[in-house]
Amino acid sequence: MESSYMKKVALHNLGCKVNAYETAAMQEMLETAGYEIVPFKEGADIYIINTCTVTNIADRKSRQMLHRARKMNPQAVVVAAGCYVQAQEEQEIDPCIDIVIGNNKKQDLLSILQEYTQSQAASKAVIDIGGTKKYEDLHLSRTGEHTRAYIKVQDGCNQFCSYCIIPYARGRVRSRSKAEVLREVGQLAENGYQEVVLTGIHLSSYGVDFGDKAEDLLSLIQAVHGIEGIKRIRLGSLEPRIITEEFARCISSLPKMCPHFHLSLQSGCDSTLKRMNRRYTSGEYYEKCVLLRKYFDNPALTTDVIVGFPGETEEEFQQSKEFIEKVNFYETHVFKYSKRQGTKAAAMEEQVPEQIKARRSEILLALGEERRQAYERSFIGKEVEVLVEEEIRIGGKTMQSGHTKEYIKIALDNDVNLQNCIVKVQIENDLQIIH
Repeated sequence: MESSYMKKVALHNLGCKVNAYETAAMQEMLETAGYEIVPFKEGADIYIINTCTVTNIADRKSRQMLHRARKMNPQAVVVAAGCYVQAQEEQEIDPCIDIVIGNNKKQDLLSILQEYTQSQAASKAVIDIGGTKKYEDLHLSRTGEHTRAYIKVQDGCNQFCSYCIIPYARGRVRSRSKAEVLREVGQLAENGYQEVVLTGIHLSSYGVDFGDKAEDLLSLIQAVHGIEGIKRIRLGSLEPRIITEEFARCISSLPKMCPHFHLSLQSGCDSTLKRMNRRYTSGEYYEKCVLLRKYFDNPALTTDVIVGFPGETEEEFQQSKEFIEKVNFYETHVFKYSKRQGTKAAAMEEQVPEQIKARRSEILLALGEERRQAYERSFIGKEVEVLVEEEIRIGGKTMQSGHTKEYIKIALDNDVNLQNCIVKVQIENDLQIIH
């Protein structure tokens, strides 16, 4: 920058791993341009909030953080970026916001800031996200985590689940070129990262916009596997339909592949799945879990479940619960249905009362905790590989911690600093497993 004016920037991220990646990329862009990154508290000249709109609660949190920024420094420039402002594109800008940057425009952050500095006029950089086919040009060479790097490889979603606003906020599927992904992963490997997590808004759709069946998620995983220095590959949330016999067999042959799969379920009841527009049955979902267990030894299968979706009867909830018991997940993330204006589900009749949602949530959370403990205890007596990440305090004692390939967090009692080392550990008791 030519001027030292407004050099201190504070960033705050809300929402998913894709948002976190984009926030980190914006921070790196700012640092490279000479801005000073400061904590998100009083004293910054510019506040950038990367917003989320996945639920009404996320909308409220986004508004709260924007107002907090304005309160911390009334003279600062407040920038609202991402999904919340994208979804609000046709509405007036909140007076507390100076600059609005929608999705696919974060790459232009530096020029937008410079224009504002020169004009001092509130600006709005929001495109018709549903009409773009271009992948946003953001990059990372390092991340906040020192051992594991999340790599955004895909944006947008074509699924239109009846409860979800994200296709309207993120647009249609847009995939990052394989060459660009490999370049970034290679640079991260050179900077010492040993584990990468491939992530996206709808990761399973990677490559569908290329028009080349050979350029799909499987081919991308295989290409990343060939990069020297990367020891582990983990995947973000997957749709069940991507788990074919060929996909499971091929990834199981890759030594760097982590046997940790998050398969989004949402309900174990077929009639509920149909109302959700999820495009698979519980039987089809179960077949995918069987396939993964056929090719991987005791893989960590995790999932998301919504309780209290409009019209969910007690019988449907019981069907969902029984199915979750049958699959036997490592972790089950339970969400009470939250009405999201602008979605089909928000207009559905038979909205479930909050107290019923709360009771059903408690039942599934208790089941999930029971199954989590059982899965973790199944590793007692076994040798596992742990990527050591950080020092922690347990019972007044300093220890080191890291994750197995299954993403079980393990504590190590060792005087030598093993950060970013992969070590073999014999799990002797559940005290070594961090919950």
